[in-house]
Amino acid sequence: MAIEFKTEQEKFWSGEFGDQYIERNCDESIIAANTALFSRILSRTDSVKSVIEFGANIGLNLIAIKRLLPNIDLSAIEINPKAVEELNKIDCVKTYPQSILEYEVDFQRDFVLTKGVLIHINPGMLPVAYDLMYRTSSRYICVIEYYNPTPVEVDYRGHRERLFKRDFAGELMDNYDDLRLLDYGFVYRRDNNFIYGDENWFLLEKQCAK
Repeated sequence: MAIEFKTEQEKFWSGEFGDQYIERNCDESIIAANTALFSRILSRTDSVKSVIEFGANIGLNLIAIKRLLPNIDLSAIEINPKAVEELNKIDCVKTYPQSILEYEVDFQRDFVLTKGVLIHINPGMLPVAYDLMYRTSSRYICVIEYYNPTPVEVDYRGHRERLFKRDFAGELMDNYDDLRLLDYGFVYRRDNNFIYGDENWFLLEKQCAK
């Protein structure tokens, strides 16, 4: 029985275009870049023992984190069936094969992550995603997305209403008074050593979690 999604964006990523994305993004060099990036981000954290990624695709971010923190407990939420198949091949990853908008919080993790995912969510559903991320996190929320100070839609490989830039981290902090900005940065597509995509990263912390 086919899953009934709430938005066109969910249907888009669960189907053929999501499959094509997997084919374009399955290179060891991406894991190397992710490892370099997360070494910077995780150096600003303390005692992270569990991570959940909202929209994990085939798990390249989680693989990088596992290399840095070998004893980490990893979880992944992923909408695309082919990506779920790949996630299931990674040892010690608990996978939720569903839309992040349908996820039900079972228990909190130390570190909640999105990377190139919030940009593809229907803007009207972002409050749902924010709420799930906030409630799932016991301490840290890491947002790695394309940034713009005001909301804007961008053409995405010839498709409309599939990529949206905005200040995701700022909106999270506006919505939840106990979130504070711990650190932030930028990775550039012309980096001399690693493959990046002009993404901004923001590390937020729940002040009451200390």
